[in-house]
Amino acid sequence: MTAKRCKCGEIPEIEASRFEHIGKDQGEMEQITRPNLSYWQDAWRRIKKNKVAFCSLLLILLYVLLAIFAPMFSQYGFAEVDSSHMNEFFSAQHWLGTDSLGRDLWVRTWRGARVSLSIGFIAAVLNACIGAVIGGVSGYYGGKLDMVIMRIIDVLYGIPSLIVTILVMVVLGSGIPSLIVALIIVGWIGTARFVRGEVLRLKEQDFVSAAKVLGVSNLKIIIKHIIPNIMGLIITNLMMAVPNAIFREAFLSYIGLGIAPPECSWGILAKEGVKMLRIKAYQLFVPAFFICTTMLALNLLGDGLRDALDPKLRGTE
Repeated sequence: MTAKRCKCGEIPEIEASRFEHIGKDQGEMEQITRPNLSYWQDAWRRIKKNKVAFCSLLLILLYVLLAIFAPMFSQYGFAEVDSSHMNEFFSAQHWLGTDSLGRDLWVRTWRGARVSLSIGFIAAVLNACIGAVIGGVSGYYGGKLDMVIMRIIDVLYGIPSLIVTILVMVVLGSGIPSLIVALIIVGWIGTARFVRGEVLRLKEQDFVSAAKVLGVSNLKIIIKHIIPNIMGLIITNLMMAVPNAIFREAFLSYIGLGIAPPECSWGILAKEGVKMLRIKAYQLFVPAFFICTTMLALNLLGDGLRDALDPKLRGTE
């Protein structure tokens, strides 16, 4: 094909045969290339893309399932003593060996996981709920109520929480209910201060002012409008608080103020393993391994949730 020459200053003529008509597809033109995801769907997508956080979530779920079902399907009881198999190493019969009384450590480990994880999650959830309510009321209403609540929190915050927990356990005695009460006595303070700061910021937003103009009650504004907007941050804070609660339970059980025998927890197993450290070190390493991996997984998952639930990062990927 020879191009036609044009005179100086004229637009060259282009032959129609050089173009191809491809038509139009109305359905393709109206197609949305990116799916419309809700806040929680987008958070779940981010968690799955974060390999470290997702693997941590799978590990925690595995531990929870083993804590529930492993003791149920074992032929050994967690308190069953067998003098003929004392201090045995790992074997096909006893996967994690036995302790100084011949009790199967596989069953005792997951029985202890059931207790430790239950206490950790229950205490963390109660702390989050109490802290969210107190912090939300304090930040929303402000004034003298806020001043009184914050002065009480400042006084409690100045007392070492571990000392308060130990004193409560001494007064109430050993046991799971006493341990949960001891963990929530001052455990809600951090959540309350954090929620108060967020509520002070949110209550000045336009959607809160619009709700007030429409006559919505203050309690409904807190429950329906403010709390949902900080729920992601509360969940992240909750996930970070669970390892702390598990560690405190293990420490209190280790010093003899936690779970009362014959019940067991990871702290009890660590306490018993220390006695055999020089001759049967695996009895300490088994509970220590599960305590460390659980706390690491929860912290990594908390970091992933912090990024996944951050509304400022939506649409950036």
